[in-house]
Amino acid sequence: MYSSVLRQSFHFLLFDTHPPTLFEAGAMNFLRLLPVILSFLLLAAHFYRSGQLVVTALCLAMLLLLFLKKSWIPRLFQVVLLLGALEWLRSLYFLAAMRIAWDQPWTRLAVILGAVAIFTAISGLVFQSRALKAMYRPDKA
Repeated sequence: MYSSVLRQSFHFLLFDTHPPTLFEAGAMNFLRLLPVILSFLLLAAHFYRSGQLVVTALCLAMLLLLFLKKSWIPRLFQVVLLLGALEWLRSLYFLAAMRIAWDQPWTRLAVILGAVAIFTAISGLVFQSRALKAMYRPDKA
């Protein structure tokens, strides 16, 4: 019984050719942009923790730019996400050096911050998807 329901569900997902509704397309684009949103929220929390409230506000305000359908938005986000990954690596270097100087374990810190840096860097690749390229297509004159 369950296998036939699953088979029908996957058949619908794989072979249905109707164009998505506006709600379906918006929900899917939100899911595609979720890594970018999470990366910016993590960066905002990082800067808030260090007391840099202006940079925190900029990180949160940049998320509003995702609503603009301009061709320069994906490149801007990709550059800022790469800069964010560099910030995570900078924090990793200084925090690990501090832990090493205090003769404390630092391996877990390095793994976690390294993973966050990699996640932040590669989250910019979501803009290479066909759907998001269409969403942020070049401006038409």
